[in-house]
Amino acid sequence: MLQPFHQPARSSSERVESWTRDRFDLSSDALVVVADVRCQVPGCPPRETLVAFWQPGGLRYRYKVFKPVAEVVEADIPVKWLLPSLEDVAGLGCECC
Repeated sequence: MLQPFHQPARSSSERVESWTRDRFDLSSDALVVVADVRCQVPGCPPRETLVAFWQPGGLRYRYKVFKPVAEVVEADIPVKWLLPSLEDVAGLGCECC
């Protein structure tokens, strides 16, 4: 008798990566990194999700969601028109982001 096929549940990080790829129209070979980190800066939430991704030409973008990756929902992903403001410019001088 055939057993039903059950696809394993995606991890929280995989879901956030997939939503990021969809939102910003990233190709399947674009590098997307999702990390659940503990913030050491006073006043920051104790855990946050950091997402970084690269576009062709080497442009790096990043954003944070101020909650653990397991609690991130699709509505937390920035809207597409914010992409220029997500560019990771070196030397911003911001230790919290």
